[in-house]
Amino acid sequence: MSLQVEKLEKNMAKLTIEVSAEDLEKAMQAAYQKAKGRITLPGFRKGKAPRKMIEQMYGKGIFLEDAANALIPEHYSKALEECDLEIVSQPEIDVTQAEPGKTFIFTAEVAVKPEVTLGEYKGVEVPKSETEVTDEDVEAELKKEQEKNSRTVTVEDRGAENGDIATIDFEGFVDGEAFEGGKGTDYPLTLGSGSFIPGFEDQLVGAKAGDHVEVKVTFPEEYQAKELAGKEAVFQCDVKKVEAKELPELDDDFAQDASEFDTLAEYKEDIKKNLTEKKEKEARAAKENAAVDKAIENAQMEIPDAMLNTQVRQMLDDFSRRMQSQGLTMEQYFQFTGMTLEKMQEEMKPQALKRIQTRLVLEKIAEVENIQPTDEEVEEEFKKMADAYKMEVEKIKELLGDRELEQMKKDMAVQKAVTLVADEAKEA
Repeated sequence: MSLQVEKLEKNMAKLTIEVSAEDLEKAMQAAYQKAKGRITLPGFRKGKAPRKMIEQMYGKGIFLEDAANALIPEHYSKALEECDLEIVSQPEIDVTQAEPGKTFIFTAEVAVKPEVTLGEYKGVEVPKSETEVTDEDVEAELKKEQEKNSRTVTVEDRGAENGDIATIDFEGFVDGEAFEGGKGTDYPLTLGSGSFIPGFEDQLVGAKAGDHVEVKVTFPEEYQAKELAGKEAVFQCDVKKVEAKELPELDDDFAQDASEFDTLAEYKEDIKKNLTEKKEKEARAAKENAAVDKAIENAQMEIPDAMLNTQVRQMLDDFSRRMQSQGLTMEQYFQFTGMTLEKMQEEMKPQALKRIQTRLVLEKIAEVENIQPTDEEVEEEFKKMADAYKMEVEKIKELLGDRELEQMKKDMAVQKAVTLVADEAKEA
């Protein structure tokens, strides 16, 4: 394999990767071996047709695509190891020569890590955060605990209200025809939560268990399913159950049930203490965020689009996994919320850009200040990981490769850079 690297504008690079004709031939032979069991030619038993006969009938390139699909990831990985670029995006692959008997050539256009020019990052001014805990704060926290200790009771003597949970079966129709993804069974819908299409939940207010409700809504004009966008829909809903929350009285008995204290007064004091600690942590986090924001504002860097798009894709993948853990596919999420993939990508871009800028600036600060974790700090991090995964420290060390260990140390250095910037910041 040979590699040529061409630097492009805006922190992009093109890798031209050439694979020998011999390696292409080996890959085509491997593709033939893998596929021959599925190919039948007249006069030959299934899987016994010679490669030359297959190529004569179907063309010499019949195994070329499979060979290319095997060669590209293998040799792109080798190219990454060989070149000295720090690549920060998925490659855009283009095959420029793929002919049997000739060198196989493809290019990979990638984003490279941008260079950061730091501005002022020490002594930046940040707003001072309030850490005082008021009586209203304590009462609000107490209310949350009251909600947590509520019990759900079935409602039979009245219709559903906002805040109630209506368990429904539903099916949606447009122009009298059921549409894909518009059906659900035993779905617990909290009325007033705004989790369904606007207007849907309002029409279930007043319904009782056993009622059939015809819900009429209009899909948003920018709805992700083009065939439904802007159209009127009718959902046939069967209300199977209505439940409401019943809150306990705020008294000494409640304090004894919800905490380790005997009286409500003691419980409130503990809440105030915990809230004070929480506010102090939040104030520290706010100071860190504000200081880092100032450092980013004062720095200069050019972020390539490919790097930004890669970050957006990673964020979408993370969001999709969270939805799946809640039992929803992305298609269902889009259907229920009216969101589209394109709109979500656009909305994620500012946050993706901020993540990239933050990481680049903090890595540069760590480099300039020669910030590195000590051996003791690395060992402590191993212990935290072992506790989190309920494994022995030595086992964690065995599982981490050199690349993962370096990434862990880099993450620790970045966090130390955050501490430096925040400690040096001036509160105004």
